[in-house]
Amino acid sequence: MDRRVVVTGLGAVTPLGNDVKTYWNNLLAGECGIDFIRNIPVDDLPVKIAGEVKDFVPSDYEIDAPFVRKQDRFTVFAVAAAWQAVKEAGLDSGEGGNVDPFRFGVYVGSGIGGFSTQTREMEKLINEGAKWISPLFIPTMIANIAAGNIAIRHNACGPCLPVVTACATSTHAIGEAYRAIKHGYADAIIAGGSEAAIIPLGIAGFANAKALSRSEDPKYASLPFNKNRGGFVMAEGAAMLVLEDYEHAVARGADIIAEVCGYGNTCDAHHVTAPRPDGVTQAAAIRQALDEAGYTSSDVLYINAHGTGTSLNDVSETAAFKLALGQDAYKAHISSIKGAIGHMLGAAGAAEAVAVVLALKEGIVPPTINLDEVDPECDLDYTPADPVHADLTIGISDSLGFGGHNGCVAFRRFMK
Repeated sequence: MDRRVVVTGLGAVTPLGNDVKTYWNNLLAGECGIDFIRNIPVDDLPVKIAGEVKDFVPSDYEIDAPFVRKQDRFTVFAVAAAWQAVKEAGLDSGEGGNVDPFRFGVYVGSGIGGFSTQTREMEKLINEGAKWISPLFIPTMIANIAAGNIAIRHNACGPCLPVVTACATSTHAIGEAYRAIKHGYADAIIAGGSEAAIIPLGIAGFANAKALSRSEDPKYASLPFNKNRGGFVMAEGAAMLVLEDYEHAVARGADIIAEVCGYGNTCDAHHVTAPRPDGVTQAAAIRQALDEAGYTSSDVLYINAHGTGTSLNDVSETAAFKLALGQDAYKAHISSIKGAIGHMLGAAGAAEAVAVVLALKEGIVPPTINLDEVDPECDLDYTPADPVHADLTIGISDSLGFGGHNGCVAFRRFMK
């Protein structure tokens, strides 16, 4: 028999705050975490703005200095966000703990992995020779190593499955974790994603692919569904959710935040970077998640859109919502938080899932900031400027990734 799956913990390290409460409050306040890049030289770069994580102190998350020195930034972010989520969930897999370590898993991915480590060691190879490459290069760079480090720290000996599907990575990680618990392969899983790709090579690569906004005003650069949009803004950080079998959570007296109730996964099979224009395959993923969740027209739906602020994404995603929902698309509450935080790539879906869970819990739809001139082709309710109070019953987080990867996870407001 399929098991119910619930959310019992959240964690976030983002351009808008390094804990869930700060992140969420800043989203609702309409703050923007995008600014001029401070952490790398930008003189030769065509784009000089990004959503950087600010004032991040690893020791706040019980991460010591030797670990930070040996790890890539994306791993440190991941470990910090996972620590928050596990702490809130109150899980303990040690001797006499409340979760069996062999039933405790980690599904944490990254779109790129240790990007700064790769470039640093490549520069050594070119300038100094092979003998100077760090012996820690490979286990620091590989995209699965964040999941491995989280498992080590939390004694999670169960299924460990890092996902790599570009900007859909952490949505797929959450969805696959949901299925693993639903079908009995684990009792609890830390699920999410992490990214730290704001380095010269990353900026140059995305900029030369014509994907990034060239705005010189960081506060008016990420413009989802705005007719003035000109590309996405790179961001970094991590976000995690602890998913848990409902009966397991109840038995140990856990506080339940929301219920996970549906998942969709499709591929455009169309183009390596551009989304399918007609939205058919994106709509199929959305429909899969909603059907599994038991969505009906009587539900009050919140959609956290992928909403990158690129010309192709926003129009095709609007088409997908209409295909998936029909006339219900026009009454759905929709927003993109990328106007506030930028695009966290492999961590984006998890950061957005955290927002969906909190929107359901508190009955508040976070706004799409900077939506002052709506694209006529994006004619749905994209919640411009201010948050909206609503009696939400169901929410979805929708993600699209290079390679045509589409993912959608559905949550319901928790009811016993």
